[in-house]
Order: sequence, then C-alpha cells, then structure tokens
Amino acid sequence: MTVLYGKLIFRRNRFAAEVDVAGQTALAHVPNSGRMEELFVAGAQVVLRPAPEGSGRKTAFDLTAIAYAGRWVGVDSRVPPSMVVEAWRTGVLDAFAAYDNVRREVQYGRSRLDLLFSGAPGLAYVEAKSVNLVEDGLALFPDAPTPRGARHLLELRDAVREGHRAAVCFVVQRDGPRVLRAYAEKDPLFAETLASVTREGVEAYAIACETTPEGSIPIRLVPVEA
Repeated sequence: MTVLYGKLIFRRNRFAAEVDVAGQTALAHVPNSGRMEELFVAGAQVVLRPAPEGSGRKTAFDLTAIAYAGRWVGVDSRVPPSMVVEAWRTGVLDAFAAYDNVRREVQYGRSRLDLLFSGAPGLAYVEAKSVNLVEDGLALFPDAPTPRGARHLLELRDAVREGHRAAVCFVVQRDGPRVLRAYAEKDPLFAETLASVTREGVEAYAIACETTPEGSIPIRLVPVEA
C-alpha cells in the first residue's frame, strides 16, 4: 500500500486533520478518537495513506502515524485486533497458543467484541485497545474518558462468569513501554472497572510494537498494572 509523508497543520476535530502534502493542503481522516495532544502538534511529520478510489470520502488520506520524540507512533485504532492476531500467530501472545481458530467482530451482550478464540480449551473473548501515550516508559490508557471501553470490560467479565476466558489486550503502537497502567486521572471509571474485572478473572495483556511508516509489528509483552 502506498505510503506518503506530510506535515500536520492542525487537527480540525476528533476525526479530521489538515495536512500539508508536497506544499498542498489536504484533509486527512484521523482513525482514532483519542485526544493525543502530545502528538498532534503543528509541523509534526505524519504518515498518510490515500483513500480508496471511488470511496466518495471528503478526506483524501488516512493519517496512520506521527513522528514524536524521534520515533514513529501509530495512531490507527483499527489496527490493534490485527496486532493481537499477529502476536498470537508469532508466539508473542503465548497465553492463547492452545487455541486453533480466531474470529473477528463477535457479538456478545450489548457489544461487538474484537476477537473470539476457539479450540480445545473452549472459547476466549478478547477486546483490543489502541495505546499511544507513553511517559518515561509508562504506557497509559485511555487519554480521554471512554464509557464504551468500560462497558466492554463488563462484557468480558460477564463472559468469565459464564465459564469462558476473556481478556483485554492493550496494543502499544510505539516502542519504549516498560509497563502499562490505566490512566485513572483521565478516566477513573475505566481504571476502577479494569481493577474490578481483573479480580474476577478477566485477563489483561499489553503488547509493545515496533512501528515504522509501513505499519506496526508486535514484538513483546509488557506487564499490566490493574
């Protein structure tokens, strides 16, 4: 897939940003509702992918990564489920090694959860979350309140209560994290819910990725402090 480079002019709203591409101003889709205030700074170099031909979109590009502090940070929140599957296939996420199959976008309760692993051990429901914020080796999620995220955690808890496995996987789309923690200052409800559901058996994993303009690759797990 074609990769282009540009510079950020400003973020117009949660899902759109104006960018400079070879001296021309264009509108890019931001596939992430997080605030990411430390990343979206005027003049930052960005990675862009052209919108599909004939899509009829108002945005000419998808903004998929931003240069920050000498590294690339992936900002596409559609990527984490694929990273979890890749981590499973390559052995990075060895907790699910005994499962043979995986399905995407599975209805459970009032939510559509990202993944469902199946095999000899039974069923394992997994929700994947995109993480972009890392401060001094501490990865933090979320960077803005996410009632939907808390609801997903409760759905995972219900799956455990019904006898299944369930896990939340935080996918850190940049290098450098040593540990992941819920960002209670930004979203106390999510932090409280994560602590509560993990006590009831919901598993929590954090996957650190190596991110380049071409995309992210899962490379290792880091501890989660719930």
